[in-house]
Amino acid sequence: METNKPAKKFEDLLVWQKAHAYVISVYQVTVTFPKEEIYGLTSQFRRAAVSIPANIAEGFVKRGQADRLHFYYIAQGSLHFLKLC
Repeated sequence: METNKPAKKFEDLLVWQKAHAYVISVYQVTVTFPKEEIYGLTSQFRRAAVSIPANIAEGFVKRGQADRLHFYYIAQGSLHFLKLC
């Protein structure tokens, strides 16, 4: 993919691709968590990780800049949560 061309779909965005890969790595790590954490930490980490590419994708299709930024900020917040843990 050329970097000078605008993305036609959210999957073309490098940030979405990296976020998607991050989700996969979070799932690989959390599978090693204790079974009693399946509804606690495991669930919270996975939901926060999935939120990142999902909100990037949703923001990508929004027409207004304010709407787009809203979803990008949510993605950023989810990433920040995971960095704190």
